[in-house]
Amino acid sequence: MDAELPFADACERNKAPILAALRGLLPARGHVLEIGSGTGQHVVHFAPHFPGLSWQPTERGEQLEGLNARIRLQGSRNILPAILLEVEGVWPDRFFEAVYSSNTAHIMCWNEVRAMFSGVGPRLSRDGVFCLYGPFNVAGRYTATSNESFDRQLRQRNPAMGLRDVVQLERLSARHHMRLEERRQLPANNLLLVFRCTRGP
Repeated sequence: MDAELPFADACERNKAPILAALRGLLPARGHVLEIGSGTGQHVVHFAPHFPGLSWQPTERGEQLEGLNARIRLQGSRNILPAILLEVEGVWPDRFFEAVYSSNTAHIMCWNEVRAMFSGVGPRLSRDGVFCLYGPFNVAGRYTATSNESFDRQLRQRNPAMGLRDVVQLERLSARHHMRLEERRQLPANNLLLVFRCTRGP
C-alpha cells in the first residue's frame, strides 16, 4: 500500500466478496458508472476483472485528488479519470450499462438518496443494472445488532444519516423505471441490492 494514497480498511475487507457478486451481474461490455468511488480501492480492484467494461469513477470535489492519484498509480487501462459528481447536481450525459455504488446511501440524507435514484434511472441503458452495496434495514427491522449500533452512531453524527430500508428503496426505484431484482447477502451483515432497468426501447 502506498502511504500517500487514501485508504479505507472496510474497502480492503469487502472488495473480494463484492467482486465475486458482481461477476454474475455486470455485462461483458459497456460502461459502468461508480457513484462515490471514495479511495478508489474498489474500482482498481474490480476493473481488471472486467476488461470489456469502461469504468467511470466519480466523487465529490474534495476527494477527487486522492482518488485520481490511486487511479494513476494502480488503475488499469479501462478506468477513466475520476470526475466530479454531486448527486443533486449535474450528471454525465450518457447511458450506462451498469451503475455501482458502495456504502453511500446511509451517509447521504434522504433527499440525496432520492436524487441518486432519480439520476441513475434515466441513465441506465435498457436492461441495465444498478448495484447498491451497504448495510440496510429490511421491512423496518435491523438485520443485525451491529447494524443497529452503526445506525445509532451515524444518527449521532448527523440526524440526516442512517441505514435505509430496502422496502423504501424498492418503492423509490419503481418511480425511476427500475425494479429490485435481487437482494444478495454479503459478509459483515451487508447486502448487495440489484436493481434492473424496466424502461422499454
